Amino acid sequence: MRLRRVLIALTTTLLITGGGAVTATALETTANPHRATAQPLERAHAHNDYEHARPLADALDHGFTSVEADVWLVDGELYLGHDGPDLTRTLRSHYLDPLAKRFRANGGSVYPGWDGELRLLIDVKSDGPATWPVIERQLSAYPELMTVYRQGRVHHGAVTAVVSGNRDLPAMQAATTRWSFYDGRLTDLGKGISPTLMPLVSNNWSAVGYTGGPFTAAHRALLRSYVDRAHAEGYQIRFWATPDAPGATRDTVWSEELAADVDVFNTDDLAGLQSWLLAHDPQEG
Repeated sequence: MRLRRVLIALTTTLLITGGGAVTATALETTANPHRATAQPLERAHAHNDYEHARPLADALDHGFTSVEADVWLVDGELYLGHDGPDLTRTLRSHYLDPLAKRFRANGGSVYPGWDGELRLLIDVKSDGPATWPVIERQLSAYPELMTVYRQGRVHHGAVTAVVSGNRDLPAMQAATTRWSFYDGRLTDLGKGISPTLMPLVSNNWSAVGYTGGPFTAAHRALLRSYVDRAHAEGYQIRFWATPDAPGATRDTVWSEELAADVDVFNTDDLAGLQSWLLAHDPQEG
């Protein structure tokens, strides 16, 4: 993901009839609801984003730059859902169409003035080989929006789709044009997979083994070995199933992830992670 440039809020004020002053940013937000004022947070990933009251919108309102959508292939359509498909909600209706609308409204970016890429993590719950071609077909309908791999090169867009869950690695490796990328695992380290195919490595936090109490030197060494290996091979790294209830254990995990330079923090608590990163992550200061 390219380095972001956070939009600095406009400080010029505009006098309006009747007295008082409002900032130019405030006027733009009123006229255009897509011009959210939340600061984009490079590490913030909304786990199972579709389960929030306002899928995608809640995450973007909190500055998240990565969102997760679980999908099921049913009769040629990609429906959202964790334990089964919700036939009232699709990937297109809740993610692709709203992102395309936001992209146009913001003049070519997800957040106004931001040159980073939103990660759309598509977690495939149905059969991988059957589902991936449909994912590709749907993503290719938004060429102005999506990052694409074509003939050995990655052409960056405002949104990068990464396929997780039931993935079809052989098909993805064989494709000369791809609108999505592969979410690797720790077991994929050392296999020589190009970051142009596998930009992200994700794994269950159980690989670190910490569930509470003191974070030992052994835990720290293990975590940092995973991060260092991933970074050395050109990948970003994420852990899922990290402790997520507010309290000392979660604060310890986030602090250790930050110190180890974990790229993507996984959470269901949008406001909690937003507040924590703004308070503790120097790159968000």
